[in-house]
This record gives sequence, C-alpha cells and structure tokens, in this order.
Amino acid sequence: MTMPTEITVYSTPLCAPCERLKQYLRTNGVAFVARDLMMDEDAAEKIEDLGIRSSPVLEVDGKFYSGAQLTPETLAGVLGIA
Repeated sequence: MTMPTEITVYSTPLCAPCERLKQYLRTNGVAFVARDLMMDEDAAEKIEDLGIRSSPVLEVDGKFYSGAQLTPETLAGVLGIA
C-alpha cells in the first residue's frame, strides 16, 4: 500500500486529541498540513458543511475521518503504516 499524498489535520487550539493526532503522525513520519479551525474560516466552513462538530478531523486524499474513526488501528490502515 502506498502512502496517501494529501493529508490535512483540522484542529483547534488547546485540543488534547488534536495534539495527540499530530504527534502520532509525526512519530510515524507522516507529512501533513495543519489547519486551525478557529483561524481558518474556509477550513471551518468545509468541516461544518460535512456535518462534523468536533475536532480533530483528518483528511486523507479527500476522505474525512473524525471522532471514533481516529483510533491507532484505523489510522494505520488509512495511512498505510505497518
């Protein structure tokens, strides 16, 4: 399985789960772009339009994952991490 090409983390300041997700990605050598939902109106609107009301949100090649989907097992599968 190849690594995804576009990975974005949508997060908010002082969000422990957001920081854990970003640390998980860094630890596994996964490059990502972080977008702050409090400062980036376009990002916030995009997530709101999807009906997602919590952060973090992970976008991988145009597919969105949030909440209970953000387990290490799911992330490993989605990101192609062995």
